[in-house]
Amino acid sequence: MPKPPQPRELPGRLLTDPEMVDACRVRDFSRVFRLVKKHAGIYPSMIARLCDLTPSRVGEVMAGERRLQHMEVIERIADGLHIPGHMLGLARRSWETPAALTVIEREPAQPPAATEQLKSVDLPGSDLDNILALTSPTDPSPSTLQALRASIEDYWRRDDQHGGEALRPAVVGQLRYVVDLLGTSRSRSIKDDLYGVAAELARLTGWTHFDARQYNQARAYFTQALKLAKEIDDRQFMANVLACMSLQATYQEKPTDALAFVQAAQDAVRGGAGSTPRVQSMLAMREAFAHASLGSRAATHTAISEAHRQFELIRTDDPDPAWVSYFDEPKLIVDTGIAHGQLGEATAAEPLIADAVRREHGTNQRGRAFHAIWLARTQLQQGKLDQACRTATEALEPASAVASERLAGHLREFYGQLTPYRGEPVTTAFEARLREVLPT
Repeated sequence: MPKPPQPRELPGRLLTDPEMVDACRVRDFSRVFRLVKKHAGIYPSMIARLCDLTPSRVGEVMAGERRLQHMEVIERIADGLHIPGHMLGLARRSWETPAALTVIEREPAQPPAATEQLKSVDLPGSDLDNILALTSPTDPSPSTLQALRASIEDYWRRDDQHGGEALRPAVVGQLRYVVDLLGTSRSRSIKDDLYGVAAELARLTGWTHFDARQYNQARAYFTQALKLAKEIDDRQFMANVLACMSLQATYQEKPTDALAFVQAAQDAVRGGAGSTPRVQSMLAMREAFAHASLGSRAATHTAISEAHRQFELIRTDDPDPAWVSYFDEPKLIVDTGIAHGQLGEATAAEPLIADAVRREHGTNQRGRAFHAIWLARTQLQQGKLDQACRTATEALEPASAVASERLAGHLREFYGQLTPYRGEPVTTAFEARLREVLPT
């Protein structure tokens, strides 16, 4: 396998050039890439390889046809081109400190009282758990399977309310438990049910990693979920996992992958038994996100229209799988607004997102915060600075209740978009409140 190209150091005079400094400060990557090409001889194809972007995306950016705003992509550019973190509003990059000067932080010594307290609550070892597992029935009872599914529903509710960071150990532990049951179960029907439960737990684990912006781990668990669902030929659930992978690809600024994943999801359920309009509508909206990431305006509008057409076909007695129940009318509306927002159609996006935010379930803290940030972005695109900052400030309360690096990334992106308005009273007030919620 060929090794990725090594970053070429940018000339010191370029990094101190006032034009480069200003372009980095406002994250104008069109200017950044042109200056890198002119003064460092790093051409667009090499910029694409160094920053893990497609050559067409780099060309669009350099032509001023697209802006790069996702924090993960900005970090890739900083690391790929060796632009010091502070120039792009990032934390100090690991490569900026010579290895010889890196300080290894030592864990503070644990107070004796705390150590003694831990010893008093030591848990049985895993060997004991394995021995006791041998005495368990070979096949779990139907009530056990029902309890497992109820746990998954509860995990998703708690993920919406608080994020998945604290849930992940419990979910992974339950996934391992179910996989162990698969190895000992004899009944075909029970084994099929266990495969379905394991697939759901693997997808949930992948989702918690995705929400934490741990993309490699997320992809590994999503892939495992696909394999488990394939064992029982649950093509609808496979489509669900592929839709998650498509969404992750949009966050990684890999729109071609995003479109390929969602089209594979649509192929998986097209014409299949049990496919419902709600599932088709959700997938069409994910397709709209992928097209919007590619900047394909006509294709995005076509996919949005298909999502609404399918949604109108929904009936109360449709055999919808439980995992698609979240895709209700407010979700359809807010996703429509976000797709318009991705295209820069802020005037069309704002009223849709605002309407959905008013109707959103109060317990979904991450959704409330996420959609409020998108609303603020559309307002800022229209020059409504005061309104945008007020909306973003309202998003901070639910955001502070959720451990979600993905959500924190959206807040940082919005803060970066306020760069031209630094010093304005409303911007200063938002920044002060933001620092309380996200001190880093």
